[in-house]
Amino acid sequence: MRARIYQTPKNAMQSGAARTADWVLEYAPNAPQRADRLMGWIGSTDTQRQVVLRFESREEAIGYAERNGIDFDLELPRPKKFRPKNYSDNFRFGRTENWTH
Repeated sequence: MRARIYQTPKNAMQSGAARTADWVLEYAPNAPQRADRLMGWIGSTDTQRQVVLRFESREEAIGYAERNGIDFDLELPRPKKFRPKNYSDNFRFGRTENWTH
């Protein structure tokens, strides 16, 4: 049984960083997904795919995986890029970009 440990990313619809501090342990799929013939829904016999565990820190998630003998892949978050912007830069002399409304 293999799992993936990662930090929850920011949702595309949110501008803030709320709910991005949690660490998640998800199991890797063991069985392929298949479409139901009648309804067309996607299903699988793998129930571990439904299990998602949330932890407050990376160490807790790693500790849980090690205590229960779960092999895991750790995905570290990318460093956040922050470029400060000033409103006055929109009207700066010598600006290289076009200014549009």
